[in-house]
This record gives sequence, structure tokens and C-alpha cells, in this order.
Amino acid sequence: MRTFAAALLGLVLFFVSSWVASWPLGLSGGVPEARAQARMSELPRRGGEGGGEVRRSRQSSAPPRSSKLEKKEDRVAGGTHWRVKTDLGSVHVWIPAGYKRETAGTVVYVHGYYTDSDGAWRDHDLARQFRASKQNALFIVPDAPSGNGEEVKWPALADLRKAVTRANIRIPDGPTIVMGHSGAFRTVMKWVDHKVVAQVILLDALYGGEQAFDAFIGSGKRAKQHKLIVVGADTAEESRSFIKRYPFAVVRDKMPGSAEGFAKREKRAKLLYIRSQFEHMAIVTSGKVIPQLLRLTPLRAVGAAEDDKAASSPAVAAPASASPAIAAPPSVTVPAPSP
Repeated sequence: MRTFAAALLGLVLFFVSSWVASWPLGLSGGVPEARAQARMSELPRRGGEGGGEVRRSRQSSAPPRSSKLEKKEDRVAGGTHWRVKTDLGSVHVWIPAGYKRETAGTVVYVHGYYTDSDGAWRDHDLARQFRASKQNALFIVPDAPSGNGEEVKWPALADLRKAVTRANIRIPDGPTIVMGHSGAFRTVMKWVDHKVVAQVILLDALYGGEQAFDAFIGSGKRAKQHKLIVVGADTAEESRSFIKRYPFAVVRDKMPGSAEGFAKREKRAKLLYIRSQFEHMAIVTSGKVIPQLLRLTPLRAVGAAEDDKAASSPAVAAPASASPAIAAPPSVTVPAPSP
């Protein structure tokens, strides 16, 4: 009898344990380690997207070419604004008063974590910052990951450009500038091989992707035509480590009060590193960084004559020597940026 009872108890325990093991994790009431891991997954990580390995998606993620995209038009900061609805989130597009497509370029701004394109557009007052730059450009703000758990929304820059075009907005033929904040590096690093990208501006964003950005500025087939600006606050250590690889890098201790405060050598630099006096979020919300840096690009000012930019902005000097082959720093977890 005692043997039968023990066997019966064992059978009951087996079925109960199998049933509990089949529960979804969310029904457990919360395992502390699991919750802690979920929180950690929201932090940008050094060496993200494969520790800096270049991984570009060739697969189109955009809707079929024939699909129509809904857009809403209004006036913001004296310019024309469209909010385009796509399956990959909203895309904001803005042009300033006095915009001339014939001489214009394009600026693609990619937001960081803990927000989306709607939130960044509104809370960071991007239209007014773009207006303050006085650049003749089509400004595009796509949706991007709000945390490490989200996939990159637009792994191919070509798909984003096609989406804007399908909204019946013409993209100008001038240079394209890509600007990204914080976790935006995950998106930007996938775009560096696109032939239209002339310059990349990383706003406290060098949490990873070093190999991709090295290809853009040092070792890639079009590297001689490219410029890179790196702004560091929370990523100051990573940024300094990166620029030490390049003898042609120019370093500045802090942002000047205006674009005129940059020295001629800094304006011409192929690789410019700025140690920001502004903290992580103030870099994109203060209005004292984005407008000034956009004036260090090959874009023309609104209302400028066609040859003005060429006269005022000398060509970028070729680097003195090729960048040495230096291994990327080891991957570790980045402390949480300010939300």
C-alpha cells in the first residue's frame, strides 16, 4: 500500500510540474530576475548589433511600390509639415519657408530610445531646431526603435526614401545628411553604405557600430568623400577611443555658442569630435547643438545663391594616411542614459 501511495504521489507531482512549466512567463506573477533583465534590455548597449559588426539588411521592409501612403499637411515653424502614415510608423517631413528643391539637400534625423517619431517631433521641437539651422533641406524624421527589444524599423535607407516619394513628396538631388541620437546608431550604422549619404552626425550615439562608421570615414570605397561629426557626453569614453584611430581627427572641448564659433579647421574637418557640455538629452532638446552642427554640412543656406556654399566651405582635405586596423573595443553593457 505504501509503495502504491508513493507511486500515485509521484504521478500527481509529475503532471502538476508539467502543467506549471507550460504557463506563459507573464502568468508567473513576476520573477525578479526576469523583470530586471527586461529593464536592462531597454538600455543602449556598447557593441550593439553584433559588437560593431556591419550588418546591413538588403531585404525591403517597405510596403509594395503601388501602395498609397496617407499624409496630413499643416504649417509648423513657418514651414510646411507632413505626417506620413506607414506600416512602419509615422514619418515626419518638413521644409522651411523659402525652400528650393533645385539646390536643396536632405536631412534624415533618427531619434533615440524611450520615444517615437511623433514624440521626438513634438517634445524635441525639431521643426524649430531645423528652422534655426537655416539650411535649404528636406527634413525627414522616421520612426526608430524605442528600446533594445525592438527591431530597426527602416534597415534600408532606400525604403524610407521610397516611402516619402510614395507620399507624393519629391526628394531633392543634393547631399544627404544623417543625424542620429543615442540608440539611433542601430539604424544609422545600416545606412552608411548608401551612395547618397555624404555626412553622418552622431549625437551621443557611439554605443556601437564602430566597424560600420570606420568603413564610412576610413576604410570604405567612398570614405574620401565622407565627413563624420561625433558628439560625446555619456559616450565620451567610446568616442575618444574611436577617434584615436584617425590622425586626421580634430577635437573640440565643447559646443560653441553659435556656428560662427567653430574654427576654420573644425569646419573643414573630415572627422570632428566634440566633447559636449550638455548632458545626454539636452543635446537634442536645448536647441544649442542640432542647428549649429547642421551648418557644418555641405547643405546650402535658405536663400543662398547656387555658388555660395562652394565659396564659403572649402573641400574636405584627404586624410594624411589610411586608418590603421584596430580591433573594436570589447562589448559591455552601457549605463542607462537619461530618459
